[in-house]
Amino acid sequence: MKRSFKIALAGNPNCGKTTIFNLLTGTHQHVGNYSGVTVERKIGICRMGEIKIEIVDLPGIYSLSSATAEERVAFSELMAGDVDLILDVIDSGNAQRNLYLTTQLAELNIPMVLLFNMIDEARNRGLVFNFPILERFFGAPIVEAVGSTGEGIDVLKRLLLQKLCSTERTVPRPIDFGSVAMNAIGELAGELGKLNLPEAGRIPLRYQAIRLLEQDDDLRRLPQTEVLDPLLRKWRKEIHTRFGISSETYIADCRYGMIAGACREAIRMKKRSRHQFTEEIDRVVTNRYLGLPIFFLIMFLVFFLTFQCSLPLMDLLEFAFAKLGGLIEALWPSRHLDYLRSLIVEGIIGGVGGVLVFLPNILILFLAIAFLEGTGYMARAAFVMDGFMHKFGLHGKSFIPMLLGFGCTVPAIMATRTIESERDRLTTIMVLPLMSCGARLPIYSLMIPAFFPPAWQAPVMWLIYFIGVALALICAGILKSTLFRGDDEIFVMELPPYRMPTLRSLLLYMLERTMMYLHKAGTFILTASIILFLFNTLPEKPESAYSKDYAAAIEKIEQSAGLSADRKKSETATLAAEKEKERIQYSIAGRIGNAMTVVFQPLGFDWKVCSALIGAFAGKELFVSQLGILNSFGDAEENATPLREKLREDYTPLQGFCIMLFCLITMPCIATVAVVRRETNSWKWMFFQMIGLTLLAYLITLTVYQIGLLFR
Repeated sequence: MKRSFKIALAGNPNCGKTTIFNLLTGTHQHVGNYSGVTVERKIGICRMGEIKIEIVDLPGIYSLSSATAEERVAFSELMAGDVDLILDVIDSGNAQRNLYLTTQLAELNIPMVLLFNMIDEARNRGLVFNFPILERFFGAPIVEAVGSTGEGIDVLKRLLLQKLCSTERTVPRPIDFGSVAMNAIGELAGELGKLNLPEAGRIPLRYQAIRLLEQDDDLRRLPQTEVLDPLLRKWRKEIHTRFGISSETYIADCRYGMIAGACREAIRMKKRSRHQFTEEIDRVVTNRYLGLPIFFLIMFLVFFLTFQCSLPLMDLLEFAFAKLGGLIEALWPSRHLDYLRSLIVEGIIGGVGGVLVFLPNILILFLAIAFLEGTGYMARAAFVMDGFMHKFGLHGKSFIPMLLGFGCTVPAIMATRTIESERDRLTTIMVLPLMSCGARLPIYSLMIPAFFPPAWQAPVMWLIYFIGVALALICAGILKSTLFRGDDEIFVMELPPYRMPTLRSLLLYMLERTMMYLHKAGTFILTASIILFLFNTLPEKPESAYSKDYAAAIEKIEQSAGLSADRKKSETATLAAEKEKERIQYSIAGRIGNAMTVVFQPLGFDWKVCSALIGAFAGKELFVSQLGILNSFGDAEENATPLREKLREDYTPLQGFCIMLFCLITMPCIATVAVVRRETNSWKWMFFQMIGLTLLAYLITLTVYQIGLLFR
């Protein structure tokens, strides 16, 4: 007897499929991507005694057409040949819409179970179901469930086990499309069978014929099917002549007609409330006048809570990493593999710690976003923003990733997976780095107080953020009218009913996204930090190459009897800082900075700014640390005021503004670059973004600086 089975979990978006998947598999899950695309792939294991069931959570789809990447990978997974059963999850409150996918799944000759989820919400709305009638219509057993509470899951598990272990293989009942269409399907299926198409794989011949009548591009573009064109044209013409509509419209009408008839027989409304709860809320939150202010208020609260709640945890992590570095330095014997000790303390702990310090921020932000998505509000936010975003060639779904970009660009790029249109998704990814992420905030916090009086500080900060948003929208419009030109996608945003997400689903979502962030960002930051450390320390400068004998000078100060202890400490620190400055200028980073000056001098940048830009590629916040070191101050945060005074002595407000402008627009950090490569599955788009943004930053900063010089 077979002991291992595979179930495909299918359903529309927002039907509660993920909750059911979590209940069936628990923590035995693996999350990744389908090969070659960015569609998320979830696999979990459910054990029932000696029976092992692998459950594949398919992407949320509305149909089995090939219009989106999600639909293509879901269909390919179903047709792989190893799926023993399909579990079709249906939102009970929107059964008529969800059952369209069911009619297509029924064509695949795979045993199926229908799970009517969120049955409690449907009954609260007054819906009454006659499931035996629906079971006869679709030829598949039905289970009622409430995913948020786990109600019905035990019944579902028993039924799944029974269906999988049964010696009798029963498949759903396919639709009767009427005599004319059925004759067309029969003749086309017969001819397709003669072709023996390897590309069609295990797709039933009947469903292949239906897809041809539906003008399916994947089948029609195969060279072998060209011989069927005369027969296909004949039947398409026959259907159009008899019914006055195209064959694809006729097939869809038959599906909707069957569903409407089944629902009319099996679902009735016991009571009609005067105003549904969801509709009442939507009248306010999607109002053309109130929608945007409410959205901005909610987002303000999200970010306020994110930063306020995470601050104590971030301080704790900073303290822990500082103590860890100090402990290693204290336990490590002096003058014993000093270089390795510096690499571990400054490169690895300092670099990775700089990323992990932001982990509480990321955790709380993902928790808040998961809550808003779970309640159904995020769909409303995209709907509210659609009109404005459409003016720049995008639609509402692009707004959420752009908003997340103010926190961190890495999760923002991951959030573009919800955008069905590949053109819109690529456009959004290309412009996301222009949204000022949290890592740029230390740069603004350093530069603005250094060069602008208090009355101008808030307006300058607002101006920097505004420039980033405006450039992102302008660039999106240009990209959509050139490289990503095409017909605008119809924005169909499902507005699910409001519901309270379960704590389990929120925590699982937060855990998944956080692990993805750590895996994709932390590993690259570790590598970048080690490389940056090497750039700042190699080659080692010989003692004879320094401008003075610093060791002798320091020893002379320490032996001086006429100086106080504080004076000795101050002068010793000054000499140490001068030596550190010479050492870094001699390093690879210093030499590159000097070489870059030739190109960046027209922007008002000297070798120190150029060298700091190298560090910014590892992480934007590292720009401040590197600039502090290069200006003879070891810790930029502890000596923020002296560093600002030093910057004020060396640079003008125009140069300070141009530094911020360039850091805003130029290529993103290495973690973002890596995620762009991963999410686009293309080196071309990764390099296009890096080079394009850097050129744009250079041209805009050059223009601003040179025009600014005219008014000095």
